[in-house]
Amino acid sequence: MNLIQLTGALELGLIYSIVAMGIYLSFRTLQFPDMTVDGSFPLGAAICAACILYGAHPLVATFAAMLGGALSGYITALMATRLRMLNLLAGILTMIALYSINLRIMGRPNMAISGEKTIFSEYLSALAIPTVSTLLVPLLVIVIIVGLIALLFLRTELGLGLRAAGSNPKMARAKGINDQNMIQLGLGISNAYVALAGALFAQTQGFADVNMGTGTIVYGLAAVILGEALLPIRNLKQALLACVAGAVLYRFVLSIALNTHEFGLQASDLNLITALIMVIAMQVPEIKRRLKL
Repeated sequence: MNLIQLTGALELGLIYSIVAMGIYLSFRTLQFPDMTVDGSFPLGAAICAACILYGAHPLVATFAAMLGGALSGYITALMATRLRMLNLLAGILTMIALYSINLRIMGRPNMAISGEKTIFSEYLSALAIPTVSTLLVPLLVIVIIVGLIALLFLRTELGLGLRAAGSNPKMARAKGINDQNMIQLGLGISNAYVALAGALFAQTQGFADVNMGTGTIVYGLAAVILGEALLPIRNLKQALLACVAGAVLYRFVLSIALNTHEFGLQASDLNLITALIMVIAMQVPEIKRRLKL
């Protein structure tokens, strides 16, 4: 595994750490199994790529992608809370619908934006950073900003209401908190984060594809579970740090497995490796418990 492969793994890990934060908000905070993320990730990439190709400023394109992701999460929440659908089914239906919507947005299965202006080319061309590590610094800054925003929001009165609605809906309703509105808000923010990651992915990789969201939910869950298994979780700050650490470590392990010839693995084994990492990550807490005993 050379330096370029290592840098690429770290870049993807940082991007997917934003996905992990969004999934942490829906799965851990709201206790809502949201499958929308497999559709909102390519939605963010599609909106961002289309806006950039039509001449929009990269920041505007990225913000538009976040709005699209927030709307998709809000629709899922509406179906679950107002139409009384199963949470899992509501997310699956939105994810399926987003496949066609993404095709409509791009007009074709994939869209290339190589050579177009991005938030990285706009603001980093003047920085004297080595080419191989150009994207690591800005991506790290973006992840820190996104994590701080999530941390500060969840500590506000509105954020506390959202956390209460997820942990104990009956108690939240008794305190005058509308748990349905909290679910709609939480899923909107969660999928806005996922769409942001999709927009960053499109700008770093130079393309958007309608199938690029396949397995996003698995990746995000694996990052959350792996981070929680390896790091102690006592407060929100540690939980968000665990999301980042889990996503980076997951991508790093995945890259080692695929780029080390001694294992005899190929790119087609990606799903197999993902499943194995998930199984191992979920067994870490049990192993730690037994070691303590």
